[in-house]
Amino acid sequence: MKTGFIPIDDRPVCYTLPQRIAAVNKNIELFLPEREWLGNLTKSADIEKILEWLAGLPELDSIIISLDTAAYGGLIPSRRCEDSFEEIYARLEKLKQILKEKNAEIYAFSSIMRISDNNINEEEKGYWAQWGKKIFEYSYKEGRGKREQERGDIPQEILEDYLGTRKRNFEINKIYLEWQKEGLFNTLVYSKDDCAPFGFNVREARELEALGGAVKTGADEIPLALLARACTHFEGMSIKIAPIFLEPDQKHLISNYEDISIEQSVKGQIELAGCEVCEPVEADLLLYVNNFTGRQGEIVMGVSTAPFAGGWQTPDKPYMIADVRFANGADNAFIEKLFTAGLGDKFYGYAAWNTSANTLGSLICAAAVKFCALNFEPDLKLYDNKSFKRLQLVRFLDDWAYQANVRQNGKSGLSDISNLLASDYEPRVFKALDIYEKISYNFPWNRLFEIEVKIEPV
Repeated sequence: MKTGFIPIDDRPVCYTLPQRIAAVNKNIELFLPEREWLGNLTKSADIEKILEWLAGLPELDSIIISLDTAAYGGLIPSRRCEDSFEEIYARLEKLKQILKEKNAEIYAFSSIMRISDNNINEEEKGYWAQWGKKIFEYSYKEGRGKREQERGDIPQEILEDYLGTRKRNFEINKIYLEWQKEGLFNTLVYSKDDCAPFGFNVREARELEALGGAVKTGADEIPLALLARACTHFEGMSIKIAPIFLEPDQKHLISNYEDISIEQSVKGQIELAGCEVCEPVEADLLLYVNNFTGRQGEIVMGVSTAPFAGGWQTPDKPYMIADVRFANGADNAFIEKLFTAGLGDKFYGYAAWNTSANTLGSLICAAAVKFCALNFEPDLKLYDNKSFKRLQLVRFLDDWAYQANVRQNGKSGLSDISNLLASDYEPRVFKALDIYEKISYNFPWNRLFEIEVKIEPV
């Protein structure tokens, strides 16, 4: 399967993670633009170079594309971009022509502009530092039907700019629905992240759904879910996945940064990946969900929750684990029991990345790609076990070792953090996976939120 892949931006989870997942299945040949062409926290993507690269690719079976990258230069630039509707539309017309000429299956996704409940402007326009929370409150009240509320002390020009940006992006999103009606897309998904029950983004999602759009809670994991969908479609595989909640009486609870229950989130991510939800007796893969009680914890934000207190035995059927008891990192209590019991030879993956949707989408993608590699024409021996182990090595060192532990110890220097990971955590992960690699670390966006775990050549 020859697949063109245009990410949201240049973060490891957007750029190198899909490469690591694809490497598990030798039937997938993944084409990505140069990493330096993509957007990041401070710059927009070089859209012209990316479109030129896409046009020059050989014949493809599928294309997975972030429409935000093509339209605005990336996910974060979509909130900051000052270009007019007409300028963006002209770029998109060029993209549309390239996609038509490629004659491939197109799996596309676009974001519904988020509205965060804080005054942190790291990923927003500059005025968010002072007015972000007030704009969120204005949006929330409007979403509850209080249309006559005062804007408070939000300056008129700031509110007009914010609402104007939202309106522009919403009108761009409606263009993609027209393309869908013309048959351009195999799949079109709108992502909705950092959600509250009410707000401008929730209203826009409902309007898009009313027009025939598919909306999924989440964001960064969606291209990975689409990679799984493309793989299962190309290889004609039907994968049945059975969710098993470790806190079954709590699966109705809603995760941080989401607006649907964890049960609905699990079901949505399985279906988006082109797989089928089923009961355990029918399953090809078991999906264990280490869900939360009361509320989802988040170590870095000082939000506690009850850790896993049950028993754990290594399953004798193919299984994967979505560790969502905490947002932004693993549940240490669960990891201890997992490593003590051993992963076994039926292990299809682990994840505890950021939001519940991020965890689920990336996990299911990797498991589906491995399942396809093992079961699509087995005589071809498409499965690469070393690549799978390397993928899991990165996940454990990032989601567990760094996010749930080292990030919290007060150290901020890369040297100290790297030494602590190497001395206290790498040996345990190496032993659990029976793999030994030379590892290095960096902060790709010069902040502690994400770390890049690099496997160095020996």
